[in-house]
Formats: sequence, C-alpha cells, structure tokens
Amino acid sequence: MPIKEIIDIISLWALPSIILIILTVAVIKKVPVYEAFIEGAKDGAKVTLNIIPYLVAIIVAVAMLRASGAIDSLAHLFGGFLNKIHLPAEILPLAFVRSLSGSAAIGVFSDIIQNNDANSYTSKLAAIMMGCSETTFYVLTVYFGAVGIKKYRYALYTGLCADFIGIVMSIIVARFFFA
Repeated sequence: MPIKEIIDIISLWALPSIILIILTVAVIKKVPVYEAFIEGAKDGAKVTLNIIPYLVAIIVAVAMLRASGAIDSLAHLFGGFLNKIHLPAEILPLAFVRSLSGSAAIGVFSDIIQNNDANSYTSKLAAIMMGCSETTFYVLTVYFGAVGIKKYRYALYTGLCADFIGIVMSIIVARFFFA
C-alpha cells in the first residue's frame, strides 16, 4: 500500500478515533460527559466575552496604521535599501503587519498576490513569510489578556525575536528555492 493511501486513511480516522477514545476513558472513569462538556462550553463563552475588548483594541490599532499610510511610508522609506539587497519593497508592509494581526497580514498578502503574478518571487516570498511568522501582539493581547497576565515582557521579546528569525528565514528559503 502506497504511503499516500496510508496517510489518507490515518487522517480520515484520526479525529473520530480521538473522540471515541475520550468518550471511552470518560465512561470508564465515570465522568459525566455531557455535564463536563456544558461546563467547558460555559467557560469558553466567558473567555470569549473577556477577550472582546482586547480584540477590538488590536483591530482598531492595525486599521489605524493601515489607514494612516504609516506602513506604506515605512516601505517607501526603506525601498532603496531593499532594492540594494534585492528584496521586493512590497514585502515590508507584510513583515511589519504580520506580528500585529493575522487579518491585516492576510489583507496585505492579498494585495501582494493581486499586484504580482501568483508564481512570482514576491508572491512566493510573501506566502513563506505568512507561514514563518506569528501574530505576536495579537496572541499576547488576546490570550494573555483572557487569563489576566499583565506582565509579559519576556514573552514579547521572545515572540518578536521569533518573528524576526521567521522573516529572515523566509527570505533565505525563498532565495534558495525561487531566486
């Protein structure tokens, strides 16, 4: 049997198997499954209500940055330097916005795809960059805010460092495979 068929079978049965195992263990341990599920859903609803203010704040901040043209101005400012190192200037807004908001990054990514051929170096670099970096400020604001963590200085440094490394590595990978 080819490996692709094995992977297809595993992916088809993975989730139902996990659910069946959880339910079986719950029945063996005499856990009231339905009541536990309802309690978890209540907790999830509370978390959702708690993160709404943080979510609104980050969305407004990103919208203000995009609408003001600050991100495009930075791209224009660094355009000469980027041309010298053979890096498309259209990538810079994505590199800035990606750590702030996933939806804003998707908007910038869509603009890059629309303005360039989908098979262009710029589009491929943008796609790799989307996968190599994280929405650090969004994660810190929403998830840390939901559980009440106020001091996240080291998490911020670590997240921004990981984002920077992800951006640099995406440039290296794109150059290696597509330049």
